[in-house]
Amino acid sequence: MKNTNMKHRRRKVVRKKQCRLCENKIYEIDFKDIDLLKRFQTEGGKILPRRITGNCFVHQKKLAAAIKRARILAFIL
Repeated sequence: MKNTNMKHRRRKVVRKKQCRLCENKIYEIDFKDIDLLKRFQTEGGKILPRRITGNCFVHQKKLAAAIKRARILAFIL
């Protein structure tokens, strides 16, 4: 007999992630806005990738540059 659980298993509906910055119409990312930058970092300080955050290409590039600037100026550790 085959596994009967296969019939009752539900598929997870995967929605395409929308860029939160585009939704909120944030076009410029300020490196002094620490609360915004911390949302897109791990606890260890690494920048989260696009596939996890759902950012568009343009905002991910601007976000990475802002995080790196904030690190240099020691706003973020």
